[in-house]
Amino acid sequence: MNSVLPREFDDFIAQNADRLAVIRSYLQARGVTTNIISLEGKNHIFVRFPQSSYSPMFKLKTVICHYDRVEGSPGANDNSAACFQIMDLACRLNAFRGVHNVRIFFTDGEELGGHASVKEQGSYALATLYRRLGITKDDVYVFDSCGRGDIAVMSDRQITQKMNGNFARLYSDLCDRTENLLRSVCPNQWFSLPMPYSDNASFLACGIPAVVITLLPRSEVEMYARSLMTGKDDNFPPTWKMFHSKYDCKANLTKESFAVMSRLLDTLALSRTMA
Repeated sequence: MNSVLPREFDDFIAQNADRLAVIRSYLQARGVTTNIISLEGKNHIFVRFPQSSYSPMFKLKTVICHYDRVEGSPGANDNSAACFQIMDLACRLNAFRGVHNVRIFFTDGEELGGHASVKEQGSYALATLYRRLGITKDDVYVFDSCGRGDIAVMSDRQITQKMNGNFARLYSDLCDRTENLLRSVCPNQWFSLPMPYSDNASFLACGIPAVVITLLPRSEVEMYARSLMTGKDDNFPPTWKMFHSKYDCKANLTKESFAVMSRLLDTLALSRTMA
């Protein structure tokens, strides 16, 4: 791709990178303060914004992306691209002198949940903390693998079939807001489709609605949607087949993804829903 990435991106995807340190250093150099929240052996990064950035009149929006990766893979798309997209959002919001009501977490240990119990996922302890503190009314947005393609894809509503009445209603309301967001930012360039779980699995398991947003090339979205219509939901997009391999590299990212994500994240940050 024609690079839109800072030099720190190469440090981040290097084989022996200290990815937590790269995130904190990148943000600190741009005046953004972070804290480490250590929970059950995992280190999550929390971005601290001024108190003036928040108003009790509006719902809080928790933005999450995981910074860990599978060993042996550069993890350029899963999930380095989203980390840098959201780091840059944090820098923009830090300079914004108004209310945005955004919380940002970079989570550790997401990849542990792929083939094990969701309780082993790093963000499960974070979601449990949310629940214990009574923070159950945030809109939780998980961004995963947002560096390839320009079609936004959000997790679908079918999982409401496994939810109780009130939880299903809250999740449906969040889906409505997410669809409105995508409709305003990328009309005719978004889909709602089944996708692998990410950090949303931990929040859903703790009774907190959470939606995932990813990006894909149009040709892959259309192919996947057609396969679902014929009942072949195992025909995953090629982008997803690159995950956890050497092919999840910088060369397979696309420039247009970063422009889409910048618009999407800014619009989300400035959106307001009455509390």
